[in-house]
Amino acid sequence: MIDTHAHLDACAEPPEIVLERARAAGVDRVVTIGTGIDSCRAALGLAEREPGVFAALGVHPHDAGGAEAGRLPELRELLSHDRAVAVGETGLDHFRDYAAPAAQKSLFEAHLELAAELNLPVVIHSRAASSETAELLASFEGSVVLHCFSEPELLAAALERGYYVSFAGNVTYRNAETLREAAMAVPVDRILVETDCPYLAPQPVRGRANEPAFLVHTLDALAVVRGELPEQLGAQIDANADRVFSFT
Repeated sequence: MIDTHAHLDACAEPPEIVLERARAAGVDRVVTIGTGIDSCRAALGLAEREPGVFAALGVHPHDAGGAEAGRLPELRELLSHDRAVAVGETGLDHFRDYAAPAAQKSLFEAHLELAAELNLPVVIHSRAASSETAELLASFEGSVVLHCFSEPELLAAALERGYYVSFAGNVTYRNAETLREAAMAVPVDRILVETDCPYLAPQPVRGRANEPAFLVHTLDALAVVRGELPEQLGAQIDANADRVFSFT
């Protein structure tokens, strides 16, 4: 199995320990996320040391108004690394609005330009910003991963444009029926699964810090909703991840 979105540098325990438990649970590949330049360097360092670990690199929209947003030349250089498989996470967050909307938009557009230039997929964070996110992605011709899918308003655009839709532990929550309906609608060749750890632990372990080893709970829930066997869905998700991230 593959965890397509994990913040290993945000876990309380050393990533080596977290990854050991993940492998014991059958999660043998992880895409760890860089959310700023130092975080990106750490993600790449971990990917160099640990088999099965790859990195998606970007500056988080929360930091769009700060100094990190001015370090995109460094980001571009880091993205040339052979363990860097995607740009992001990037996007818009108008729920928290830690950065001004205009600054978030500018940073998002810069990430999309980098992804197009380097022919890399883009990993999207969108919260309370579905219409703006869809509008800014409309002219992007590369591969798109909607990470931690939580905006059903984006589903129509995702289906029409062939985006990859990644579900995290929140799809297992008792009040998440709308997300489960969305999971049923996503084509089998466009669905992904993630932990977004250490956040959003799935229902069976809710209240604990999330980690890649817990991915199995979300996969099982998605399989039940879709009427598929977990083993078959897991194999398909692995194939989808291979396709979008072009692992080497």
